[in-house]
Amino acid sequence: MSWHPQYRSSKFRHVYGKAASKEKCYDCVPITRNVHDNHFCAVNPHFIAVVTECAGGGAFLVIPIHQTGKLDPHYPKICGHKGSVLDIKWNPFNDFVIASCSEDATVKIWDIPKHLLTRNVTSPKKELLGHVRRVGLIEWHPTANNILFSSGYDYKIMIWNLDTKEAVISNPVKILDAHKDVVLSMSFNTDGSLLATACRDRKIRLLDPRAGTVLQEASYKSHRVNKVLFLGNVKKLFSTGTSRWNNRQIALWDQNDLSVPLLEEDLDGSSGLLFPFYDSDTHMLYVVGKGDGNIRYYEISPEKPYLNYLMEYRSHLPQKGIGMMPKRGLEVSACEIFRFYKLIPTKSLIEPISMIVPRRSESYQEDIYPLTTGAQPALTAQEWLNGVNKGPLLVSLRPGSGAVNSLPQFLEPEPLMKTTDLSQHQGRGGRMPLEDMQKPSEIEDSRKQLKVEEKLPKNEQMCLSNGFDIFECPPPKTENELLQMFYRQQEEIRRLRELVNQRDIQIKQLELELRNLCTDTGSY
Repeated sequence: MSWHPQYRSSKFRHVYGKAASKEKCYDCVPITRNVHDNHFCAVNPHFIAVVTECAGGGAFLVIPIHQTGKLDPHYPKICGHKGSVLDIKWNPFNDFVIASCSEDATVKIWDIPKHLLTRNVTSPKKELLGHVRRVGLIEWHPTANNILFSSGYDYKIMIWNLDTKEAVISNPVKILDAHKDVVLSMSFNTDGSLLATACRDRKIRLLDPRAGTVLQEASYKSHRVNKVLFLGNVKKLFSTGTSRWNNRQIALWDQNDLSVPLLEEDLDGSSGLLFPFYDSDTHMLYVVGKGDGNIRYYEISPEKPYLNYLMEYRSHLPQKGIGMMPKRGLEVSACEIFRFYKLIPTKSLIEPISMIVPRRSESYQEDIYPLTTGAQPALTAQEWLNGVNKGPLLVSLRPGSGAVNSLPQFLEPEPLMKTTDLSQHQGRGGRMPLEDMQKPSEIEDSRKQLKVEEKLPKNEQMCLSNGFDIFECPPPKTENELLQMFYRQQEEIRRLRELVNQRDIQIKQLELELRNLCTDTGSY
């Protein structure tokens, strides 16, 4: 009788969650008290946006990603909505454009300036008017540029083409009118040709968004769905909801047959919602509980049992919402494969949580970082509307491999700002001139001396405001921050002195070797 081990061989078996230290959290953030079931947080490699409390209308904050610590209570807000903000989403192809929707039945598109915000932003770049009741969900198309989906309490999903010059758009390019109740969740497949929705009537629907037709519909009575998610290219759907006995439940579905789930599992008896997140690169699925501090994670496999439980991150601090950093914003040197931003309203705190694969080597781990979705669109809006399907453009996360971050694509000229020679060199989409390519060692040495490669992505353009790089080092606001900056500069000076001393020693050693070599040659 052979013995079968109870575990599977997987490189992600020992993934663990690591909460950031206090100084790397965002403190004193007035997180919204709205009870709407959304993430309330959106993150990209430059900014973190969070819906906030605001008297008289709705507002959200946009904070530079490196500006951790206590937030100024008078920090400027994005506050153009007349009702509470219900959802915010960053443009996946432009890190300086964000969309928001609100109880005032509008969707607004905002340009976030590269320079430090000094006053409230009240004028949006575009305003989308079409819904007659509040708008609860928005989603950007995953591969086509400037295509936005919005879902409202009028039971309609509207498709908007933002490739127009009009500041106010009243006519969506398509209206999906297949739902008989409020849409609770929307998810695209990899190339954006299919849309899965979860509705308050407890049904999962699979739609062709351009034709507006329902391809599949699940009416399984034992699983009351809240959130639905496409699992990449494995042709499966994942949903979270509740069972007949009001236990929190997860289910896995075949994309081509939604009559009966492939798998369903009760988790616990809590009442909070479950937010699912899927990483198609590592085939890992994360289930985040609202109202508790747990993050469960699984590995998806194409064969039975399909869903393999790995581990659970536990915390005593309950989360109201959650944000997710795109893969191109992760710290690959620390083997970080996912990063959450946890909203803790009881402490007015945003806490980053990194999911890490334990590895001893500090070199780039290619097996856990396959090619991932980049920041460039695969299609224009018109191409997608004409029926073209194309998968996302993939990039490597290896440091120095090319343009990973999306560069700002402003339609209007930006105010002139001072930039260093290095920032001008780095701002050209990651490409080096020919004369610089001939001396890679000199470039590398100079970058080490300036310690740029440890802090800034190679193609990120530095933005200076009153002498400070706002993405890396915001101006100090308190005496404590000023002292921290002073000590940091002292440490940098000490490190540079050590580096200079090491170079001097190397020079002396080379001179001695050269002298010995000349002496040996002269003796012959």
